[in-house]
Amino acid sequence: MSSGERSFLPDFCGVRTVAAVVVSATLMAMVLSLAATENLHQFWESFSVVALYILWIGLMAAAIICLLKGWLGRLRHGWAGLVAWCVIMLVALGVSLSASWLLPVAMLVSVSQQELLIRTLGISGILGALILRYLYENYQQKQRELAESRARFQALQARIRPHFLFNSLNTVVSLIPSDPDCAEEVLQDVSDLFRASLGDESRMSTVAQELELVRQYLAIEKQRLGSRLHVTWDLENLPDQAPIPALLLQPLVENAVYHGVGASVKGGEIRIFGRYRNGVVALTVSNTLPEDEGRAHKEGNHMALENIRQRLRMRYGSEAGMHTGMVEGHYQVRIWFPAKEEE
Repeated sequence: MSSGERSFLPDFCGVRTVAAVVVSATLMAMVLSLAATENLHQFWESFSVVALYILWIGLMAAAIICLLKGWLGRLRHGWAGLVAWCVIMLVALGVSLSASWLLPVAMLVSVSQQELLIRTLGISGILGALILRYLYENYQQKQRELAESRARFQALQARIRPHFLFNSLNTVVSLIPSDPDCAEEVLQDVSDLFRASLGDESRMSTVAQELELVRQYLAIEKQRLGSRLHVTWDLENLPDQAPIPALLLQPLVENAVYHGVGASVKGGEIRIFGRYRNGVVALTVSNTLPEDEGRAHKEGNHMALENIRQRLRMRYGSEAGMHTGMVEGHYQVRIWFPAKEEE
C-alpha cells in the first residue's frame, strides 16, 4: 500500500464504530434467540445470555483491531483484511472456550459445547468475511466518489480559468491608460485567484482566507461591471481561522456573477451572508436573476454546485450540506459545515 493510502478498515477506536458493533451484536442475538426459543419467557432468558456472548466477541475483536490499527494501516488491503478476519476467529475461539466454563450458553441454545464451538466459529467466519467485504466495497465506493469529485473539480477549473482570465485581462487593458495603479492592483488580485485555483482541491484553507479570495474576485468584477454589480455583505461572528476546503466559496460567487448579474442587461445584486451558531458555520450566496429566470443559469450551475456538494460530503459527511432554491426573488445557495480543527 502506498504511503498516501489508508486502510479500508474504519477506526475501531471511534465511538460510532463501537456503537455499530454493539447494535449489530444485539440484533444478531435477538435473531438467534427468536430462532432458538418457543415462548417469550424463554426468549428473554436466551437473549440476555446470547447477547452478552456475542458482545464479548464483537467488542474484544474491535478492541484488538483498534490496538493494531497503526500496523494494519501499513499493510495492503488484502493482508489487512486477512489479519482482521483472523483476529475475529481467534477471539471467537477464545470466547467460546471461556463461555463453556462461565456461562450456560449451550443449555440456552440447546446444543453441546462442541456444537457451540463449531457454530460460533462458522457464524463468526462467515459474518466476519461478509462485514470485511462490505467495509472494503464501501471504502472503494468512497474512493471512486473522491476521484470523480476531483475530476469534476479539475474540469470546473479548466472551464472557469479561460473565461475569467480573458475578462480580467480585458479589464486590465482598459484600465492601463486611465488608471495604471488600479490596473496593477487588479493584476495582483488575478494572480492571487489563479494561484488559489491551481492548487490541490484536498488542501484546507480558512474562512478568513476564503472570504478574502471572494473580495478580491468581486473587486475585479466590479471594475468590469461597474454600477451593474451591487454587493451586500452580512457577516456575523464568523470564526476566521475555522478550516474550510479551499476554493469552496469563490465558485459560488462566480456563478452568481456570471449567471445572475452578468447575464442581465440591468445588472443585479449579490448578497453574501455568514453566520456561526452552535459550532456550525453557515455561508449563503444569493443573487438576482435575469428577466427570463435564466435557463442557462440553472444548467450552467449544475457542475459547480455538484462538485461543492460532493467535496462537503467527502470532508464532513452528514455534518455538512448544501441547499439551493429561490428565496425572496433571489437564487440562493447555502452551505454549512462544522467549525472544527482537522484530525
